[in-house]
Amino acid sequence: MKKTLVLFVTVLLALVLLGGAGKMFFTIATGGVAGVYYPLGGAMAEIINKNVPDLNATAVSTGASAANINMLATDEVQMALVQNDTTYYAYNGIEMFKDKKQPNLRGIACLYSETLQLITISNTGIKTVYDLKGKRVAVGAAGSGTELNARQILEALGLSYKDITPQYLSFAEAANGLRDGNCDVAFITAGVPTAAVRDVAAQKDVVVVAIPATVADKLIQKYPFYAKFKVPKDTYPKQTADVDTLAVRAMLVVNASLDEKVIYEVTKAIFTNQERLVMAHSQGKNIKKETALEGMPIPLHPGADRFLKGK
Repeated sequence: MKKTLVLFVTVLLALVLLGGAGKMFFTIATGGVAGVYYPLGGAMAEIINKNVPDLNATAVSTGASAANINMLATDEVQMALVQNDTTYYAYNGIEMFKDKKQPNLRGIACLYSETLQLITISNTGIKTVYDLKGKRVAVGAAGSGTELNARQILEALGLSYKDITPQYLSFAEAANGLRDGNCDVAFITAGVPTAAVRDVAAQKDVVVVAIPATVADKLIQKYPFYAKFKVPKDTYPKQTADVDTLAVRAMLVVNASLDEKVIYEVTKAIFTNQERLVMAHSQGKNIKKETALEGMPIPLHPGADRFLKGK
């Protein structure tokens, strides 16, 4: 009887771990529902379910980059969308990951440029980055990649959180704050156009504040994962010119322990079903095999390496 019970429990646990019917649960950590990670992650889950028979994939909304890496470390999720700068910090055990080094992180691919957008409303009177002092500033969710970007830009301006009123808000919360007048300006690091900004622009005149070349050069010298970028004109209503700013790269990461064949099939499925990614968000058109290694800050997972390099 005891042996039968032990066998039953063992089989039950195996079924739970495999997601039932022989399938392994494969949870994808994304970001806030008003960002770009969430719709793309949802599309990736759908692609995986249709093309990788052994996986039962789902996408979950999270606090984005730093939170996602922590969830990977505790096996709460199996794959995550993150910024390449945050991945770099985690792999090397610096910045918010000081004393929490994550050497088991492996890359699947870099996806697209994530634009540092400094968004305000026309009636706030904020015209340049030098107007931030004393303002209510949404700096991103606490511990997120966006928040670290905000701190680094403020540092380059000779400012800190002591010089502003920081608000630790998700993209959707920041959008609500801008729309309701409870926030003066918001840092949003995401692919453009960003849904949260478009939501505000439907009701208010949004302004994308430029990050001048002098500030950009200073940041790039200290943090080489940044690159100069322009928010193209007409990205948002009444935006009549390109706006100078910076960008990092969105990427997919997993743990080194995941099976090579599984990750090969996942990578293959994502890169051979681009049309579904484009349906989810316009940034899907920038997710290409030929640019998947641009900005890769950590070693590739062997499965991704085999697909991307044709091994």
